[in-house]
Amino acid sequence: MKILGIACSPRKNGNTEILMNQVMLAAEREGCETEVFRVSEKNVAPCDACGLCFEAGSCVVQDDMQELYGMLEHADGIIFGTPVYFGSVSAQGKAIMDRMFALLQRRALKDKVAGALVVTRRVGAIQTRSLIYSFCIAQGMIVAGGAIGYGREIGDVLTGVGGGIDMSAMEESRVLGVSVARLVKKLR
Repeated sequence: MKILGIACSPRKNGNTEILMNQVMLAAEREGCETEVFRVSEKNVAPCDACGLCFEAGSCVVQDDMQELYGMLEHADGIIFGTPVYFGSVSAQGKAIMDRMFALLQRRALKDKVAGALVVTRRVGAIQTRSLIYSFCIAQGMIVAGGAIGYGREIGDVLTGVGGGIDMSAMEESRVLGVSVARLVKKLR
């Protein structure tokens, strides 16, 4: 059982990655193998709407998204992690979501377990999490839940609150990792 985290923050070692690491540790404790695709270390171009994915069955743009396609296909569970930028996912996260359109025609992500990890300073977490949920449902994925962390500066989420009642961001992230891992186990 493999869980893939996609950390869509351009900031290396920032709050999104801190919480994603907690999600992955929790999934590992549940017996899953994990890996993280960090956009801060990758080059992913936006979709150019060429339409060739309809003919080729996959995206023809050659960049690090090609690596991610392979990771997505082999994952049983996928966690999308993003900071909130102007009330939505990061530009990097949106580029990845748009490029995943190439997988939709052949339903490559159908029945994979999904989770959403959202980091924000103050506002936008709920609509960003909802956007990720909607995207996952459109891909035919099964949403296991989400986590929210509040913090502005790098490391703020270590002691910051989560979106749930009386939960820290770290605790909420661990709960997400367990939820995704356990649902993957039940579905297998």
